[in-house]
Amino acid sequence: MDTVTLCIENLQAKLDRLRKGDLKELPTRTIFVNVLLQALGWDIGNPDEVHEEYPTIDGKSVDYALKIDDKPALFLEAKPLNDPLTDIKAVTQVISYAAVAPVKWCVLTNGVTYKVYSSTEQAAAPEKLLFEVSIDPKENKGMPAQEIAQRLSCLSRDSMAKRVLDEIAKEAFTMRKIRKALDKIFADPPSTLVRLMRSNIRDDTIKPAQVKEALSKLWPQRPELETTVSSLPSVPTGTKEPIASRYYRATSDKVHPEAIAEVDTVVVPAREDGFKKVFLGENRWYEIRMHHSVIPRIKYIAAYQVAPVSAITHWAPVKNIEPWQDTGKFVVNFAKPAKKISPIPLVPKSRVKALQNTRYTSFDRLQKAKTLDEVF
Repeated sequence: MDTVTLCIENLQAKLDRLRKGDLKELPTRTIFVNVLLQALGWDIGNPDEVHEEYPTIDGKSVDYALKIDDKPALFLEAKPLNDPLTDIKAVTQVISYAAVAPVKWCVLTNGVTYKVYSSTEQAAAPEKLLFEVSIDPKENKGMPAQEIAQRLSCLSRDSMAKRVLDEIAKEAFTMRKIRKALDKIFADPPSTLVRLMRSNIRDDTIKPAQVKEALSKLWPQRPELETTVSSLPSVPTGTKEPIASRYYRATSDKVHPEAIAEVDTVVVPAREDGFKKVFLGENRWYEIRMHHSVIPRIKYIAAYQVAPVSAITHWAPVKNIEPWQDTGKFVVNFAKPAKKISPIPLVPKSRVKALQNTRYTSFDRLQKAKTLDEVF
């Protein structure tokens, strides 16, 4: 993992300069993709392992076929450095190449962002996305390169040989489909569900219309692709907990419906420089991914300072939450300067791991907590 971390740090150091130069596809592959694949354990110089310009349908080719036991395990299609990777034709193309091959996994990348798709998932092309991860520090506010490396580790040669992506996808795609089905049910609860709820409530003063309204509020609707695994934790060994469960427990912008009623506090990870300059210096925190249904509930914000502090150390009352430029993210403005509290630390062998993304809790739990496990 140290090799991947160092590779990411080196790429980050040259990213801004190379973006200004409008790097084309070939140099993007040479400078970014090849280097990262090598760090992830793929032998770029060995065509039996990394076959560049691999022939596909209609005499065309995919940029990379990554092989395990001389058989393609993953297709990777590269675009120029500044390509936003939003062109549905590019997504459909690489998925089609993989589906016909047949190869289950394919990646679309601009050398910075890596979007991983399952060609066998029964869904429209955009919904075949399992997750994406970026090495750009601006897209991963407060996240050190080591944590980005851990997320990319599921694309390593070793992980592909162990079918780690299959393990992640099995639960993640199932959870997405179940969530989508429940969204549909709770948007217009059937009469059988309403009757079941009323029979369990045992209060005849609560009418069917009230039950329907309550269900729609307790189960907030989400964009169709929001339950895509947009980022993944590391893949530790020796654990019985499914990888996708670890993701959903530590997810960045989602709140479990059963817990949403008590949520009023957002907890954000912060590196030392950003914490001092923005959280303390500007009385705000920005570029936060938050779902619109949660925003009206948020009254407080707390800062988890990443390693070496590894603890929640400050909180502030929230004045308002506004869109952050045109990024689809938000800025939280404080009503008062942040208040220092007794650190709520990450402890050894804890259930909750070091915060990598936004998390939610209640202010009451935050005040009572002695360790990070007691916050979430």
